[in-house]
Amino acid sequence: MSSPGRHRAPRKRLLVALLAAATLGGGTFLALDTTAGSAQAADGCAPNAATPMGKYWLNNNTWGANTGSGWSCTWATHQSGNTIGWGTHYDWTGAPESVKSYASSVLGWHWGWKSDATGLPVRVSAKKPIRAKWSYQVKPARPGAYNVAYDLWLHDRPDTDWQSRPKHEVMVWLAKGGDAAPLGTRQQRVKIAGAYWDLYVGRTGWNVYSFVRVGNTTTSDLQLDAFLQALVRRGLVAPTDYVSGVEAGTEAFTGKAQLDTTAYSVDVG
Repeated sequence: MSSPGRHRAPRKRLLVALLAAATLGGGTFLALDTTAGSAQAADGCAPNAATPMGKYWLNNNTWGANTGSGWSCTWATHQSGNTIGWGTHYDWTGAPESVKSYASSVLGWHWGWKSDATGLPVRVSAKKPIRAKWSYQVKPARPGAYNVAYDLWLHDRPDTDWQSRPKHEVMVWLAKGGDAAPLGTRQQRVKIAGAYWDLYVGRTGWNVYSFVRVGNTTTSDLQLDAFLQALVRRGLVAPTDYVSGVEAGTEAFTGKAQLDTTAYSVDVG
């Protein structure tokens, strides 16, 4: 699910419970016990807070927070070369059909650039491998709706900046819970990388294509370009388009849960 405002949400006030949070030296953060539950990494609890991790950065993206009530936090756990570990914890209520947050790891473009060492953008016609590996666990504390998904951004030119509206958004849902559903309507079931996926097509300020895995998984080793080429064959994406950003995280609609990523990496080309 997407929205024209999903990545431009205004910064909102911090939770009152976080105002007393203190941090330890060297970037290690205190765990906090608040009235909303246990949260970690106080600096990662600010709406849209950014945490650099090599060529990636963590984004506490709370683009839909104004549709409900609650909070989201993110924190880094480890980094070894291009492989990182990180976590997020959220608690949201209200508007069960609306995404409140998409805490995620970002590689490349996300309404601008934070790193030059990403290997992006790449032209779709180049068919360059975009190999994404991800191992994670979701720990629900209160039932709700969520997904765990990759989010790819495509533009029709390579020289994008913070003002560049994307042409396409391609989501790859690895798991979902509750009544979480993507934007648009289901078109067909396809087989990619040995698994079956339901393809949804929708539109917000740009085209949104969502591949929803039939059956949840907690690990993936995917060539994300395979999903792009599937869209090219259906005439939905042009070979001349450019992949500018790759993200991975959890879209939270409602509920309380924690996602722990034990290993995540993306290699382009």
